[in-house]
Amino acid sequence: MSIRRLPNALINRIAAGEVVERPASALKELVENAIDAGADRISIALEDGGLGAIEVIDNGCGMAADDIALALERHATSKLPDDAIELVSTLGFRGEALPSIASVARLSIASRTADGDGWRRVVDHGDVVEDGPASLPPGTRIRMDSLFARVPARRKFLRSARSEYAACSDVVKRLAMARPDIAFSLESDGRRVFSVQAGEARLTRIASLTARGLADNAVLLDFEREGVRLTGVAGLPTYNRGVADHQFLFVNARPVRDRLLVGAVRAAYAEMLARDRHPVVALFLDVVPQDVDVNVHPAKTEVRFRDAAMVRGMIVSGLRRALDEGGFRALQRPAEGALSRWQSEPLAPPPPPERDMFSPAPIAMAPAEEPAWLAAAGVAERSQPFMAAAPMGRAEPSFSPVPMAERYPLGIARGQIAKTYIVAEAEDGLVIVDQHAAHERLVLERMRKAADGGRVASQALLLPEVVELDEIACDRIEERAAELADFGLEVERFGPAAVLVRAVPAMLGGGDVHGLVQDIADELGAFDAALSLKERLDLVASTMACHGSVRAGRVLSVAEMNALLREMEITPHSGQCNHGRPTWVKLAHGDIERLFGRK
Repeated sequence: MSIRRLPNALINRIAAGEVVERPASALKELVENAIDAGADRISIALEDGGLGAIEVIDNGCGMAADDIALALERHATSKLPDDAIELVSTLGFRGEALPSIASVARLSIASRTADGDGWRRVVDHGDVVEDGPASLPPGTRIRMDSLFARVPARRKFLRSARSEYAACSDVVKRLAMARPDIAFSLESDGRRVFSVQAGEARLTRIASLTARGLADNAVLLDFEREGVRLTGVAGLPTYNRGVADHQFLFVNARPVRDRLLVGAVRAAYAEMLARDRHPVVALFLDVVPQDVDVNVHPAKTEVRFRDAAMVRGMIVSGLRRALDEGGFRALQRPAEGALSRWQSEPLAPPPPPERDMFSPAPIAMAPAEEPAWLAAAGVAERSQPFMAAAPMGRAEPSFSPVPMAERYPLGIARGQIAKTYIVAEAEDGLVIVDQHAAHERLVLERMRKAADGGRVASQALLLPEVVELDEIACDRIEERAAELADFGLEVERFGPAAVLVRAVPAMLGGGDVHGLVQDIADELGAFDAALSLKERLDLVASTMACHGSVRAGRVLSVAEMNALLREMEITPHSGQCNHGRPTWVKLAHGDIERLFGRK
């Protein structure tokens, strides 16, 4: 077959295949054009999830009639003032979006400059069908409909209207997060989806577009290294999601989906989240244009950094520093679902006591009607029916005055429930602490600190213990013996299917050695190949901390409970256990009052 030149119509359709995959792809290009035009107010309207029509209206600089015609030609753009493509600072610069969209849809462009007349041009699948004056305020109004109407092979691969709407909404939200200085509004089939105003604080803008609770459960980042600046919002580890759809990454105000950045976020939260949970973050990287290539993907959703290792390390350290400063913070209040399970049920009124008409004193109740908790407490006599001393907690000798609750953020321990949960009274509410989860985090942070200082102290076993494992698991343990020794666990191979444990970390205080070694072997088998050395060490430390922490079911003294609370207050990340679950929740006074119908 001989070589031939492709016709322009086919060239445009090939280009459209790279740029216009679905309605959301076209919407992204149109909104980016509005942003690059200097607009501070952008309105988007969708019909049938974008399958029917997409309309974008902005108040930017606008275009004259000649510019509209030129914008619909391939590789024509106003966003590259010279040939230095490596210095591009706009969102779009290829000059392919409008002609590509016009080749596979009906595209109407109406625009006007501040000091000129309005003009409108309509292109239907590559053919100009209308061109003439138009009346509109300064700015641009673009409407796209009948997408892929003449390309049925592409049309049938589009998803349902609901799925296409979700993709369009995600595109607009990401662009709105990147530019809090611009007002955005989104409508779908005549219904207002959201509207955000220009000039909002970044945290306010992000929370309004994702989840209102993020504002109370996040830390702010502002970190700089070697000319690269990292800012944004990072959700607390306890404020997580089941999927990674709430991770928003931006490079020079450009929304991107980059594997390097996603991997850095995962590494930063590695020892604070379960592996099936994902953090909520919005990270903004500001990099000099020469150090990042934005021209590696047709849709400009991926970037390439000149020093990728430095950027990854910066994101990991910046996130961890911000989360460290969060201290013992956890999810600010219990989940609504948990609160809703508290029910205020009307209690049946007690039967009226039998009275002698000549005596005002009530007749004593029969022993069978004695309240169960009162009988258990051993109270046999009462001066008044239905009135008795409140149930008392465990009494302990006191050698010093009881501290005041307002002096401590997590309050003062008042008791223990089910040998698992510590109940403390704080100045602004009631704090409930999961003793195992909390101590697990404290042990992990101690181990990490000791490892950073050189090596975790070990305690030799009086009699070395033999742990039997399958041969492959023993190979994994033997291969990582040096790393385990850094954490105080000294092991050596003991035949083909066993390892000998000679010492354990001193801070673990014994425990189930067999279970510890088995769990480490299982974890290394599941994740060893995919993890870096640092991530493997964190994994080992996390597994050890779980085995060395105070277990649920252990009765704690009041002094032990208060000591645990005080250490939590000064330990980073103590608001969540090693698996990302909260270690404590607080019932504010207002929550308690609502439970009892006082508010």
